[in-house]
Amino acid sequence: MPRQRPTPWIHRWSRPIMAGVATVGAVVTAYMTYTKLTGSKTACPIEGCNIVLSSPYANAFGLPLALFGLLAYLAMIGFAVAPMLINASEKKLLREEVERWTGFFLFWGGTAMAVFSAYLMLLLAFVIKAVCIYCLISAICSATLFVLSIVGRTWEDVSELIFGGLISFTIMGVGSMGLFAMSNPQFVQAKNSTGAVGEFSVATTSGESEIALAKHLKDTGAKFYGAFWCPHCQKQKETFGREAMEFVPYIECSEPDRRSQTVTCQVAKIEGYPTWEINGQRSTGEKSLAELADLSGYQGPRDFKNPLPPE
Repeated sequence: MPRQRPTPWIHRWSRPIMAGVATVGAVVTAYMTYTKLTGSKTACPIEGCNIVLSSPYANAFGLPLALFGLLAYLAMIGFAVAPMLINASEKKLLREEVERWTGFFLFWGGTAMAVFSAYLMLLLAFVIKAVCIYCLISAICSATLFVLSIVGRTWEDVSELIFGGLISFTIMGVGSMGLFAMSNPQFVQAKNSTGAVGEFSVATTSGESEIALAKHLKDTGAKFYGAFWCPHCQKQKETFGREAMEFVPYIECSEPDRRSQTVTCQVAKIEGYPTWEINGQRSTGEKSLAELADLSGYQGPRDFKNPLPPE
């Protein structure tokens, strides 16, 4: 009788390792989702993390892009641990079938995540031109999952590997290009025929209170730093309305190519948008007009009619 070849260690441990790697990715993307939804700054030693999360490419279909990454990592955790939850001695055939299908799902998912991570890395390098540590960690996790999904099991039919990989690669590649086009400020501007070049139009109108507060902020030396492509800055402008925005002390921080920051904002060390500077104190994120009134010591009428638009 020929001696049975021992199972390679990577085949025995690939699923626990993948579950651990996916958990790391889930934690990272969960934190990025939280900071994006709350508008808070990330605990990052470099300013690139906040620049990336403030860019228009950090959203997809009105939701943080990191949220979709979190869901993908959670799915990979489920695929990785599913067979391990089935007792092999009692339900051997069921476990083998679950291992087989989840093996496919892990490979398809790993391929899609690796392709999308490559798209994000190209975006950071050539479009946003900023380094995001959390994005790099997520990309490493995605690449690791992709490699483990291939080497972590025996593939009896290599054609399944090639065919499935090509389909996942094509779908995610086309999806990434579509998402880039949708997130590109030039695409959004083309849809908005009423806005000026490099800007979004303000749809809301102003009341006397909004105009009075805007004039007060200007007179007291307040500053509103923003970028024309920043959705949070647009929401902040909507709270003032068109008429009041003529008086708001707004400072544009983005160059027309969106890839670099103006010298004024570089000198001011602006790391996120929108940033308010009032009475020598800075705060990042959208503010209600009532908050701005309190921060600036405004004593005029406060019947503000434009609340912050919902996320």
